[in-house]
Amino acid sequence: MKPKSFKTVVVNNEKRVREFLDFPDTLYRSNKYRIRPLDEEIEKVFNPDTNKLFRHGEARRWLLLDAKGHISGRIAAFYDKKSALKNKQPTGGVGFFDCINDQTAANFLFDTGKAWLEKKGMEAMDGPVNFGDRDNFWGCLADGFDLEPVFNMPYNFPYYNNLFEGYGFKNYFNQYTYHIDVQGGSHSPVIREKAARLHRDPAYHFEILSKKNASRIANDFMVIFNKAWARFPGVSRIRKEQARAIFKTLKPIMDRRAVIFGYYHDEPIAFYVMVPDLNQIIRKFNGKMNLLNKLRLMAGLKVLKKCNRLIGLIFGVVPEHQGKGVESAIVARFEEEIFSGRVKYTDLEMNWIGDFNPGMMKLVGQIGGEIHKTHITYRYLFDRNKKFERAAKTS
Repeated sequence: MKPKSFKTVVVNNEKRVREFLDFPDTLYRSNKYRIRPLDEEIEKVFNPDTNKLFRHGEARRWLLLDAKGHISGRIAAFYDKKSALKNKQPTGGVGFFDCINDQTAANFLFDTGKAWLEKKGMEAMDGPVNFGDRDNFWGCLADGFDLEPVFNMPYNFPYYNNLFEGYGFKNYFNQYTYHIDVQGGSHSPVIREKAARLHRDPAYHFEILSKKNASRIANDFMVIFNKAWARFPGVSRIRKEQARAIFKTLKPIMDRRAVIFGYYHDEPIAFYVMVPDLNQIIRKFNGKMNLLNKLRLMAGLKVLKKCNRLIGLIFGVVPEHQGKGVESAIVARFEEEIFSGRVKYTDLEMNWIGDFNPGMMKLVGQIGGEIHKTHITYRYLFDRNKKFERAAKTS
């Protein structure tokens, strides 16, 4: 049998960008679970004006064409010098991978990304990942194929895992999505007991987002994030301007009752930031955010109240207050809003709990979370003789 013939073309004009964005629709045409991401969310990743990682890195995209010129796949490759050098070997990434169920085609795409990254000085590549934050477009879905993805989280066919592993990628870490029935309350008596004890201590208090505290929330978020999260590998410290930008971006979709901060003697020590799952509204937008769809989105969020599912964007407690019940108390404060009848949500999905963080996995389990989906981040070492090591566990 004659070997299949493929070639890649660089995505470098409007026509190719449109083909890059539209191609997955041909694969998932009969799949009822996949929800097309917004085109503008993907394009922000590849725009130097909106993605700060271009200051110290590069990105490139390709389409895979078969012998007849039909598109059979797509992939992007990228690297950021700062994060690349935090690994034992300089590590770039490949992502936005979609492909027909053909190992030869997939290998052609992976080889293309690998060759480009090697020229840039990389010695390994992770995939499928994002040229940006880990909570967007990151990981290969390994279970939960009969569940809808939440906003900006990947969905793929089961055979994608086979294509990555068939090329030689190995499981670097799992990232779990936990589901919580927010109408059911905390499932652990320990959580309730810890929360009650902390609420009796006047040094602690917990607030939802309000006009009264809005002016200081960005600074409080920065302080907590830098203490709680920036100590983990691959997570950089943020500045106040970045924190302000995050909240400015979230403001149009944010429900203030789902944003909770904890304080000790008025010092910020914890946050729990949740937002409505926009996928419940945008699933019929076909990736487009035009004026009409913007109006439909705002109406769905603010007027029609179409979202009953929350996404837990980030949950953090500064190290010196971990294990003291702060985690329990901040969850209990959210439950006050739930059971008061002031909020309409029934489900919460907490994304991106890495298997390298057993402490967070234990905590989310205690507050009623159950693993709902698994995404795998794979790693491929260019030197096939080097020893592969999974991501180190954090304390």
